[in-house]
Amino acid sequence: MFQFSDIVTLNLFEDLEVYKKARALRTKISTLIKTFPKEEKYRLTDQMIRASRSVTHQLAEGFGRYHHQENIQYCRIARGSLDELHDQINTAFDEGYIDSKTRSTFVDEKMEVARMLNGYINYLKKAKSSHSTKLA
Repeated sequence: MFQFSDIVTLNLFEDLEVYKKARALRTKISTLIKTFPKEEKYRLTDQMIRASRSVTHQLAEGFGRYHHQENIQYCRIARGSLDELHDQINTAFDEGYIDSKTRSTFVDEKMEVARMLNGYINYLKKAKSSHSTKLA
């Protein structure tokens, strides 16, 4: 779990553990979609790459905002992109592009990123509240 003192030492969004995990998932998605049929290039594969990229993009942009509430909002958008990716993984399974083991592996990884992201959001909420209390 994050502590306020932990975030102060973070200089880059790349230092966030949730970013590292989301980046690893994005890389695995990029590898996976290369196995999909060519007719999915501008459909499911494009959607999956966009959703997986959106997660890390939103984390980076939120981190750069320097305000807890704005960062939280970008994290929520990232969480929505994770759920979108989860549905796209289900679609890949339903269409027969991946087997149940692959689906489970990707869903588990997505859930781990979501747990970490929820922890980061909770940390930001507490930090925001702590910061507001100190200013009062």
